Amino acid sequence: MGVDELDVVVVGAGQAGLATSHELSARGVEHVVLEAAQPGGSWSERRDSFTLVGPNHTVRLPGATYAGDDPGGFMSGTAVTEHLRDYAARLPAELRTGTPVRRLTPARGGYRLDTDDGAVRARQVVVATGAFQRPLRLPALAGLAPSVAVVDVAGYRNPAALPEGAVLVVGSGQSACQIAEELVLAGRRVVMACGRAPWFPRRVGGRDLFEWLIAAGFYEQTPGDVPPAARHRANVQATGSRGGHDLHYRTLHALGVELAGHLLAVDGLTARVATDLGETLATADEGHAVVASLVRRVCAVEGAPAPDIEPPSDTAVLVAAAPDSLDLTGFGAVVVACGFRSRYAKWVQVPGVVDEHGFPVHVDGESVVAPGLHFVGVHFLRRRRSSLLFGVGDDATACAERVARPT
Repeated sequence: MGVDELDVVVVGAGQAGLATSHELSARGVEHVVLEAAQPGGSWSERRDSFTLVGPNHTVRLPGATYAGDDPGGFMSGTAVTEHLRDYAARLPAELRTGTPVRRLTPARGGYRLDTDDGAVRARQVVVATGAFQRPLRLPALAGLAPSVAVVDVAGYRNPAALPEGAVLVVGSGQSACQIAEELVLAGRRVVMACGRAPWFPRRVGGRDLFEWLIAAGFYEQTPGDVPPAARHRANVQATGSRGGHDLHYRTLHALGVELAGHLLAVDGLTARVATDLGETLATADEGHAVVASLVRRVCAVEGAPAPDIEPPSDTAVLVAAAPDSLDLTGFGAVVVACGFRSRYAKWVQVPGVVDEHGFPVHVDGESVVAPGLHFVGVHFLRRRRSSLLFGVGDDATACAERVARPT
């Protein structure tokens, strides 16, 4: 079988790949999009109850801005998938579905991409495989008894799909909180091994949390504005479920979720947890204070009165009830929702293409060690919003301009 010779290839047909394809076509750049499954990427693989956390009006892809009648609502994962597939159907470039790229290597005049349908050679390649590629696994669970199932956030679907029994949820961010809430509302006993994520009310002063953060320029932060490791920190605890409502450690505790410190180790059916719940809650409250200061700053700039922001309630009762070990007898599953990491180094076989944290080493999206190799849709690629539905379009535009630039 011969090698298919192409000029430009985009790998991935999720929001990043489709936005890039739109922008390349707008500049007259012929290209082909390779997608492992179907357009929409991983959105179709989310849990059954998944909704956007940002309001619908934050869907701002080039050529596919949200235009529905519920801008303040929160689309389901199915609705987002349909939105992206409609977007893909309107784009002029060739889209090859069911074509996973297994390996990318440098080749004469560009790059070779080995796919299930044969090899492709391209002068330039845009890697747009998404920000959430590999769920983080926990070494602490290595000693867990095989009678308890371990399900990562990518594999979780709904409470009924888990084995019967109590559930230990490990994590602190949006997914961990949303899954814990769903499980306890389904009648499960839920214990949560907590990490350090910020929280804030869903709405303050008649404005949504995301609207305050956008207005404050929070999502305009660049990689240079935060330490590299901070790019992996959990997002503010929030949910778009049931129209969007407050969701954080205190609301979960009120529903009956048992809170514990972070998971240290598991030996059979005994889990050892840290006695750091007090520090964890204090860190979360520090995040509340940071967001509150951003809200007041926005009001000062806009010349508007700052809304009343209720301070966090006392955590003494929550801390006093925290255990230092858990008997997992009767538990059916552990759900691990501790975030994601990239997997570029697994298939992009270019030495030095990513740093020690797994992020591409780049200038404006183009690799510094492999000219003509571009990245779009990476968390914190150029800004905090680079992987988000209201940020990836700007990076796609910048990428398309670099690709189209005469060489």
